[in-house]
Amino acid sequence: MIEPIIVGLAFVAGLGFRRVGMPPLLGYLVAGFLAGGLQLGDAEVIHALSEVGIILLLFTIGLKLNLRELLAPQVWATASLHTAIVVPLTAGMLLSLPWLLPGVAEVETSVAWMLAFALSFSSTVFAVKIFDERGEGAALHAKIAIGILIVQDIFAVSYLVLSAEHAPSPWAFALLGLPLLRPLLAYFLKQAGHGELLVLFGIAVALGSAELFEMLHLEGGLGALLFGVLLSNISKSVELYKNLINFKDIFLTAFFLSIGYSGLPSGEMLLVAGAIGLLIFLRPLIYFLLLLTFRLRARTSLLVGLSLFNYSEFGLIVAAMAVKGGQLPAVWLTTLAVAMALSLFVAVPFNTHVHLLYGRLASRLQKLERSELLIQERPVDLGDAEIVIFGMGRIGSGAYDYLSQHYPNKIVGVEESADKALKLRLSGVSCVPGDASDRDFLERADLHKRKTVLVSLTNHSENIDVVKMLQHLDYKGKIAVVSRFPDQQEELISLGCITFNLYAEAGHGFAERVMEEMS
Repeated sequence: MIEPIIVGLAFVAGLGFRRVGMPPLLGYLVAGFLAGGLQLGDAEVIHALSEVGIILLLFTIGLKLNLRELLAPQVWATASLHTAIVVPLTAGMLLSLPWLLPGVAEVETSVAWMLAFALSFSSTVFAVKIFDERGEGAALHAKIAIGILIVQDIFAVSYLVLSAEHAPSPWAFALLGLPLLRPLLAYFLKQAGHGELLVLFGIAVALGSAELFEMLHLEGGLGALLFGVLLSNISKSVELYKNLINFKDIFLTAFFLSIGYSGLPSGEMLLVAGAIGLLIFLRPLIYFLLLLTFRLRARTSLLVGLSLFNYSEFGLIVAAMAVKGGQLPAVWLTTLAVAMALSLFVAVPFNTHVHLLYGRLASRLQKLERSELLIQERPVDLGDAEIVIFGMGRIGSGAYDYLSQHYPNKIVGVEESADKALKLRLSGVSCVPGDASDRDFLERADLHKRKTVLVSLTNHSENIDVVKMLQHLDYKGKIAVVSRFPDQQEELISLGCITFNLYAEAGHGFAERVMEEMS
């Protein structure tokens, strides 16, 4: 059995990229091309695992999806206009290849339009992973980007349905009754508890819904997405999402590995893939200008545009269907795989350093903003609070409750999710919507009025970024940050922060609570 060698190769390559400050997924891509070129492992097994990863990805997106957000013009209109602009532009470039690259064979018109459609999508896998790594899943720019991706996925699924060898089964109309299953699914979700049964329930629903849709001659990923939506906004859906994240990430590693198994193209196809890869540089610019038109801030528009700065796994799926139906020569599937890999290599550095990039360009980009912004994009007031808590999850909310007893009316919470911030305000908590990693937000926060800032965000890297930004903005007060591991604690102390290690000091907090009750 040779699959362990591939896993080890992926680990070593991922570790290598991580050591130089790049996301491990680039290492997985390299490992996939090496494994594919050396014919290591079973390509069918890797492909099957990657399909599970995509299904779990779409299911977890559904768990956090708010359908109302798709109806916002900055989502559906941006996705539609982008497709209308990019498809003819890409088709024109493909038809011009013989003139751009002498010696390259002419591309048939029907093939050019088919490829252009496949290349119009951005990678859902990449965007979600980038947002998860930066801890920005609840931020406005992440929600807009994911919404645009879902609209694109709907375009792709519609094509797959229309071009399938078999029309959807007549039984597919029964799927209109899916909302009736929500109470039953919610009941089993509640009964699953908090352990392995909860994970098993989530995986069973995701894979089962995909299989159900496949049986009805529909795209399985669509089924996983819709069943995720059915379970969204239930009290335990957030817990289910958190429990499935690691499983999703492991299977998505197989997806990045599987790209390399498409095979290595000829020299001519490498040139074509490079030309297609260069076209990707127009994508963030188009998104940026469209989103500015819909009254979003320059920062939001930039973050959304760069997160969509790549080609999509759905493009490969659409191309594979076209190859299977005889509409596309098989060699193009390999070329698209290489073009997608190149686009990811280009997109990763930009997204890794996006906040630094915006910091350098902010003054110039802000001049392009509309005079009247969306309500969600307008500045918020932190009032006269002396203590600011970034991140109102369980830890941040607990800190707020405790400190409010000693410093009443002197504390304000900042929560990335506008919906959650509203719920907290309605419950009597002083909380405003805001993104702690948003340089614009921090610059307008009157930091000279704040004596202490508590940072309790999703992950350590995001906490570090906020600390460095506060220091760069010359904040003079105390900065307290949550940590989870000794190396994280040491890094925060070296930055001059007060730090609390959740795992090491949890027993101390537990004992304090017992003593309070005993006294």
